[in-house]
Amino acid sequence: MDARAYIEAHRDEFVSSLKEWLEIPSISADPAHHGDVRRSARWLSDHLTATGFPTVEVWETPGLPAVFAEWPAADPAAPTVLVYGHHDVQPVDPVSEWETDPFMPTERGTSLHARGASDDKGQVLFHALGVSAALAASGADAPPVTVKLLVEGEEESGSVHFAELMRANRDRLACDVAVISDTTMWAADTPSMCVGMRGVTDAEISLYGPERDLHSGSFGGAVPNPLKAMSDLLSGLHDEDDRVAVPGFYDGVVEADQAERDLIAQLPFDEREWLATAASTATWGEKGHTTLERIWLRPTAEINGMWGGHTGSGGKTIVPRSAHAKVSFRLVPGQEPLHVQERVRAYVEAATPAGLRAETEFSGPGVRACASDLSSTALKAARASMERAFGAQVLFTREGGSGPEADIADILEAPLVFVAVGLDEDRIHAPNEKVEVPLLLKGAESAAYLWEELGTVGLG
Repeated sequence: MDARAYIEAHRDEFVSSLKEWLEIPSISADPAHHGDVRRSARWLSDHLTATGFPTVEVWETPGLPAVFAEWPAADPAAPTVLVYGHHDVQPVDPVSEWETDPFMPTERGTSLHARGASDDKGQVLFHALGVSAALAASGADAPPVTVKLLVEGEEESGSVHFAELMRANRDRLACDVAVISDTTMWAADTPSMCVGMRGVTDAEISLYGPERDLHSGSFGGAVPNPLKAMSDLLSGLHDEDDRVAVPGFYDGVVEADQAERDLIAQLPFDEREWLATAASTATWGEKGHTTLERIWLRPTAEINGMWGGHTGSGGKTIVPRSAHAKVSFRLVPGQEPLHVQERVRAYVEAATPAGLRAETEFSGPGVRACASDLSSTALKAARASMERAFGAQVLFTREGGSGPEADIADILEAPLVFVAVGLDEDRIHAPNEKVEVPLLLKGAESAAYLWEELGTVGLG
């Protein structure tokens, strides 16, 4: 039996198992559900054991547990592949907007609706089916590559203990490539691979002037106004080409090559539809780049909010004592969040007039961007495997956000490859999350072919 036939024959069994897992409300951000996150880890551990993985362990952290599994290849010289995913899910508020109970999985046509269906339980579980399909197709007792799974339980609450967990278990997690299955494709009829994710850092900027609000008739125009200075500072974040104007901001940026830009240009992107989704009437951004390039390939500076002085009803003619703003910066490969923070802090100090005092506070160390090597054997193998499963050309995308992928690449010193089948319309993080079951089956088929492909070509 070939892999596709095996997967189709086991569809109902796969969906039934996924439903059982989705019934567990493993919301890591809610302490009331931490017991459920632990129950979710045990469920996955039991499932992977039943699948046949010789090694399955629940790894505790100072927070919530991860699950580790390993199935060695028969050939000790075969490549080792680590699959990353997460078993915790987002909160479900507002519950009133759900059409069905978020933890009572419901099939509607080809869709399966439940919290976590797409992000990320469905995409984790297809790997277990993929391993079984690869073994059925080969008739072997072990996969052609050593397959490891690391499924964390805190991704939806910041992966706060994940980097240390990897460092502590670096030897057990050693691999030749890391496969990420926590992203999306362009569309069901346009299969694609994510090849990069932007990073982020954010800050609150405050400017302080007089010790109290001042009468604008007595002092206005004669002392520096914090709100006016903040307006100037924020407007100076971009130059005439709408590039970020913070000195040193672009240090280290790795530019996308023309081949990737050409593949992005092949995507059936309708800008009018995109604007309708954005509830906007116009595009804006760095000159010389398309809309998709702006949200995937380019770093940004965004003003998220600003306040100060009198904002209530009626007039109040004052020079305010302070002004405040929240800003965020999306980062691309090559940019280090801590370096960007240093550059932003220096920019704020330089832009603050005499007589005002500036404070710039960042919410944390930030998240680094990550990207796949488009010339790598692993990426080529993954693309070929998806094209074999889908019977169509696989294009490249990137994503605007990021998770712990950069830490995975750095700590494990392994290249990243993204094999995922979620869709933007899956409503991840929103009410009525769903996943397309036929796409999960294609994901399992892609994984089965990937192990075969990597076992044949290696990773040299």
